[in-house]
Amino acid sequence: MLDAIRKLIGDSLPGTPGAHSRVHPHDVRIAACALLVELACADGDFSDAEQHRILEILQRHFGVDEPGARLLLAEAASANHDAVDHFVFTRQVVKDYDLGQRIVLAELMWQVVLADGELDGQESYLIRKLASLLDLEPAFLAQARRTSE
Repeated sequence: MLDAIRKLIGDSLPGTPGAHSRVHPHDVRIAACALLVELACADGDFSDAEQHRILEILQRHFGVDEPGARLLLAEAASANHDAVDHFVFTRQVVKDYDLGQRIVLAELMWQVVLADGELDGQESYLIRKLASLLDLEPAFLAQARRTSE
């Protein structure tokens, strides 16, 4: 009975995935990939270049093969679609990643944003917002951009 009440309350809290969500609450890979997907879609176009870049990132940084990367991307896209806000993902990343890992994630975020050769105003805004939610100083974000270019 208590579990049912906790589940009901948890499903209604902002930043908490609902019961229909496929988010794995403790899988930081899904959370990190969902942030990359959100950035790729921020300009209204999830380009082939951005999708390809995310798949490369997943293979290199998460050590999965191509089918595993495609599955992880699909899972993250679904989680991103179901999430109420970015906080559910940034909270998981901050919990599981140390500062160095979050800086590497910021570099990867820049790589996705710049994959299509354009920096849209919405992408720029969102990457700054996510960096703030990831507890990254503006100087770290600037350094991450220089590193990723």
